Amino acid sequence: MQVLRRKIAQAGAQRGTAAGTSAGGPALGGAERAFRLALARAAREAMGLALDVTRSAQDRMALTELVDLPPDRALMLMLDQNGGDGLGLIVLSPAVLSGLVEMLTTGRVTAAPPPNRRPTRTDGAMLAALVDAALTGLDTALSDDADRVWAAGWRYAGFVEETRTLGLLLEDAPFQVIRADVSLMDGAKAGPLILALPDRAALSGAAADAAPELDHSFSAHLAAQVETVTARLDAVVGRLTLPLARLSTLLPGETLPLPLAGIDRVRLVGLDGRLVGEGRLGQARGLRAIRLTMDARGEGDGLATPPVARAVPLHSATAPRAATG
Repeated sequence: MQVLRRKIAQAGAQRGTAAGTSAGGPALGGAERAFRLALARAAREAMGLALDVTRSAQDRMALTELVDLPPDRALMLMLDQNGGDGLGLIVLSPAVLSGLVEMLTTGRVTAAPPPNRRPTRTDGAMLAALVDAALTGLDTALSDDADRVWAAGWRYAGFVEETRTLGLLLEDAPFQVIRADVSLMDGAKAGPLILALPDRAALSGAAADAAPELDHSFSAHLAAQVETVTARLDAVVGRLTLPLARLSTLLPGETLPLPLAGIDRVRLVGLDGRLVGEGRLGQARGLRAIRLTMDARGEGDGLATPPVARAVPLHSATAPRAATG
C-alpha cells in the first residue's frame, strides 16, 4: 500500500512539474524545476534510492545570508564550474546525509534518527558521484534555458569542515539558492538540501555598471604634456678613440685630428646613443644648425626645413651640439 501511495504521489509531482508549478504554489523557475528532477533521477539511477522533493524554493541571497543557512552537523560540499573562477555549495542536512550513507552501506534507509556526529571527508567522497550525477542532469536539462548562465557546468570540488570557512571560500557576491525538502524512501528520513551557485548574470551586470566611462580628455591632456618635454639630441661630427694613457697626457690647446669627420655627414643621436638621423652642419639666423638629410630609417629629406630650437658653441674635441625641435 505504501508503494502504491508513493507512486501516486510521484506521478502527481511529475504532472505538477510538467505544468511548471509546485503543489499550490507559484510557477517554478527553470533551474529549480530541473534540479528537482535531476536530483531524483540521480538518486534512482546511481543508488537505487527513491528520493522525492516535497517542496522547493529559489531565492537570490547575499553571502552573509547564505552562510547562516547550513544546519548544525550538515555536510557541506564545494562545487566548481568548468571555465569559471567562482565556487558553489551544496548542503545536505544530517537526516539526508544519514539516509544516503545508509543506502550506500546497507542498501536500505531506516527510520532511526541520524547519529550525533560531524560529517567527514569520507562522507563527501562517498557522495561525490551522486552530487556529480545530479549536477550533470541539471546541466543537460538547462540546455535551452536562461538559467544555464549560472546553473550549468558545476561539479563536486571538495569538502568543507566548518561553516565559518564558507565566508572565506565563497565570493562576496549574490547567489542563486535552491532549497529543497527531501524525503527518502517514503519519508523514512527527510530533511532539507541546499544548492547555492553564484549569480553570474548579476555579477556581469554589476561589472558593467561599475565600469567607468573612458575619459578621452585624459589622453589628449597627457599628449599635450609629453609634447612640451625637451628632447636633447647630440650632433656628432666624428668620433675618436684614444688609449687612457694618451688621454691623461692631453694639454690645453692641443689639437686632435678627426680624419673621418665631415660637415655634410653629421649624425644626430639621442642620450641613449641611438641614431635619430643625419644632416649637414650649417647656420640659421646666426646660430649653428643641422639641416636633416636622412632620418633613422635611412629615408632622405626627413625634414625639408627643420626648425632649430637652440644652438651650442662648437667644442674643440667634441662634436657640435645642437637641439632640434
